[in-house]
Amino acid sequence: MQNVVLEEPYEFVPPVYGWFWPWVTKKYLNRHLRKNLGIESVECRELHRLSASLEAGHGILLAPNHCRMSDPLTLNFIAQKLGCSMHAMASWHLFKQDRLTRFVLRRMGAFSVYREGVDRRAINTAVDILVDAKRPLIVFPEGAVSRHNDIVMPMMEGTAFIARTAAKRRQKLVPPGKVVIHPIAIRYFFRGDLMATITPVLEEIESHFSWYSQRDKPLISRLQQIAQALLSLKEIEYFGSARTGDFYVRVDQLIEDELAKLEKEWKIKNSGEGVVGRVKNLRTAILPDMVNNNITPEERHRRWKQLTACYYVQQMSHYPQKYVRTTEPNIPEHLLETVERFEEDFTDRVSQHGPFHVVLEVGEAIEVDSRRDRSAKTDPVMDGIRTQLTTMLTALSAESPRIDVGKESF
Repeated sequence: MQNVVLEEPYEFVPPVYGWFWPWVTKKYLNRHLRKNLGIESVECRELHRLSASLEAGHGILLAPNHCRMSDPLTLNFIAQKLGCSMHAMASWHLFKQDRLTRFVLRRMGAFSVYREGVDRRAINTAVDILVDAKRPLIVFPEGAVSRHNDIVMPMMEGTAFIARTAAKRRQKLVPPGKVVIHPIAIRYFFRGDLMATITPVLEEIESHFSWYSQRDKPLISRLQQIAQALLSLKEIEYFGSARTGDFYVRVDQLIEDELAKLEKEWKIKNSGEGVVGRVKNLRTAILPDMVNNNITPEERHRRWKQLTACYYVQQMSHYPQKYVRTTEPNIPEHLLETVERFEEDFTDRVSQHGPFHVVLEVGEAIEVDSRRDRSAKTDPVMDGIRTQLTTMLTALSAESPRIDVGKESF
């Protein structure tokens, strides 16, 4: 499990509000993206939509999809083009990696949010930024990195809560002000040699299984074989034996069985929306006594085992059905993303592949009302974000070239 859950008291990390450091970091952004993240070019589209909101003086919340760790850095290209700086809400664990990362994140305008509980200081900071309306605020409504670029995960409604709270305060200004949300579609286009990139990763994973290289098999067969092996390992770990049947039925059943068991133990009645929301609620229940050191070593071990299970079921929820196809059309980025998920889940390492061309498309402004329509079954603000992101990503996906790798689907 990657170090995303920290067994120590949370300390809010505020942003730096000055203009000097964002200007400095932008100077080195292109080199860092190219050298360390494989991003060779970034294209910004429909910037006039955001420019109009900036000129109008609105409080602006940017709501991008979140498929890669590099997403926040690529968004700085929008800031460069429009001559502004941004703030961003970022998970606390990112600030705990090392001093340099913490230094850079803060000076690029990021501030921490505690994903394992209600972080009122982060919420208040986000609201203040929107009310002040000097810089746009970036909030990733999916709440976690999905690693599938063309499908939007269930969203956390905290995005709408922050925007509405700020809208209520801006209505009281003289003259009254507005808060708007611009969905931002982030789409990565792989521009390298796909097979040369993914073959070493597949062979490394196969070697961990003590398999001889399966390079004589079609690509889709190799992916299916590795997926079955990874799933069977988790089934044996959690249930004592591997199950049989349709792969995706087994994945869904493993996720539901494990989460339901933990939710029952921790008496969680409101399980939340989507796997990410359910995992967040479980972490919120499991962690406090660990942080306060109120448990025995045996209980601490048991709880870490539960937290690890939460991490892996969330990872497993990031394998969409029919995402990789061997019948045309097939999208090369889907193949790469699937192999990257295998690598991350099996080796706990996130390699940076490339080269990529990134397209950032700004969606239409969604004006935020300070009150929510309680008669609506779903939040209209979140529905608007999801609809725009899905529409933009679908259109961008159609720009990717297709490749033929067989006759089955996975």
